[in-house]
Amino acid sequence: MRPFTHFAAIDWSGARGARQRGIALAVASGAAAPALVRPGHVWSRAEIFDWLCDVAAQGTDMLIGFDFSAAFAFADRGAYFPQWPDSPPDMRALWALVARHAADDPHFEAHGFLSHAEARRHFRHAKGDVGDLFEDGTGRLRIVEQHQRATRQAASVSNFNLVGAAQVGKASLSGMRLLHHLGGALPLWPLDPAPPRGPLLVEIYTALAARAAGVPAGRSKIRDGAALDTALAALGSPSAGLAGPVSDHASDALLSAAWLRAIAADAAPWSPAPLTPAIARTEGWTFGII
Repeated sequence: MRPFTHFAAIDWSGARGARQRGIALAVASGAAAPALVRPGHVWSRAEIFDWLCDVAAQGTDMLIGFDFSAAFAFADRGAYFPQWPDSPPDMRALWALVARHAADDPHFEAHGFLSHAEARRHFRHAKGDVGDLFEDGTGRLRIVEQHQRATRQAASVSNFNLVGAAQVGKASLSGMRLLHHLGGALPLWPLDPAPPRGPLLVEIYTALAARAAGVPAGRSKIRDGAALDTALAALGSPSAGLAGPVSDHASDALLSAAWLRAIAADAAPWSPAPLTPAIARTEGWTFGII
């Protein structure tokens, strides 16, 4: 795999509102310690979009991980939204569909899409408010999510589930709007081939970074500067040097940036056995699941 000089991780949020304390951005440059971009700042999703556009314009050799899913399950039913005539054929068309129906929502939110009569049938919206096409149990899973469960590399929650602290559906929908708005300015692996230089986006799961750093399963949230430095050291990274309490969003971003740097030169994350061109085109993949 081509070398990168910078590694960034974005801890994302799908919550409603102009600014989100759940968003954090960290960059690890060269061999230096990872550092927060604008520490203490409460980010908006629009500001993250602007930052990504700046990276694209500068052509920085940066691997950028975002903590949301770029698509819904497709392979299991041959469609994202069975029985909906407008169900799109691939990932970019999915982003366009979400963006079209959420066009009136501010801040990259997706309430308009989830309110659509056909779309809402596929989601668990709240206790007692479950679409008639939401599948019982965990809900539909992408191939990468089925694989990570089967191999016990990570736990996963269906993107069609919008309920509970572990749900990632709302964040993923707002992320799809962001990806659509980028308009191809930044390539996304494995949908796009990795360019010989410049930035590249990958989907990540921050718990993978925690596992790689030796943080026990079920206790992946680090909220202390000393514990964060211990985890960074396990990844071969210099200390972040943050004393006292640290938000779990900040620690997720910092640790994930260091983890991307630690594994980006390995061949395995770039060639997971279950990944096919069809999966890359419709469902995508979580970087680091092998």
